[in-house]
Amino acid sequence: MTRPRVMGIVNLTPDSFSDGGRLSTVEAGVAHGLRLAGQGADILDIGGESTRPGAEPVDAVEEIRRTVPVIAGLRAAGWAGPISIDTMKPQVARAAVAAGAMIWNDVTALGFGLDSMAAAAELGCDVVLMHMRGEPRTMQADPRYDDVVAEVADWLAARAEAALAAGVARERIWLDPGIGFGKTTAHNLALTAHLDRLAATGFPVLYGASRKRMIQLIDPSSTHAGDRLGGSLALALEAARRGASIIRVHDVRETVQALAVQAAVAASDPSLA
Repeated sequence: MTRPRVMGIVNLTPDSFSDGGRLSTVEAGVAHGLRLAGQGADILDIGGESTRPGAEPVDAVEEIRRTVPVIAGLRAAGWAGPISIDTMKPQVARAAVAAGAMIWNDVTALGFGLDSMAAAAELGCDVVLMHMRGEPRTMQADPRYDDVVAEVADWLAARAEAALAAGVARERIWLDPGIGFGKTTAHNLALTAHLDRLAATGFPVLYGASRKRMIQLIDPSSTHAGDRLGGSLALALEAARRGASIIRVHDVRETVQALAVQAAVAASDPSLA
């Protein structure tokens, strides 16, 4: 077993659920990205609009103002690794790729704008297609599924087929079950437990549950997002065991270490490989 790649989160928003407002300048954003890279992040995910439950939308001009200078600053500082732009807007993705981003991480699975699919094909970048029921302001209002694993897997497979039809290369497509996006804790746990069914589609799977509220609902003492490291690591390890290729996290050093130890244990026993 080799460990999944680790995607470090760089939130440039004033209202993100975990660290909103902490990176309020370009310099702070670049410094944080470089710090995560130094801790072992394989990918840096840059976001300028919060998608937490109840979040208000941000226009493209403001989102570009927040993110593009940080992407350019990371490149100028010598970071040569993959940079992801976390956005649902094709105009933001275009600006970010022009500045040096290589991945478009889209919570709407290229469904926000009429030209999102065409833009992804035109840019030729990797694309993360994430499942979300509803939209951020309303997605947690009593989400229901008959079979959450089958419905999410089928929906993502359909979005991947639509992207392929639009001209996105198969090797550029990643899938994300959207933990916490229009799902209850029971839904999130079921998707985690059956992540192998999504991995069986043949597309690499990105898993992101870092510091999310589902951990507090399991451990009520973790009222602050920063108190959820243990739960975040447990979910990351479970996702890795069940086939995730990329783990998106706030706590890079701890996650890299946990995944490395998990891989070392697996390597010591051929039956676990």
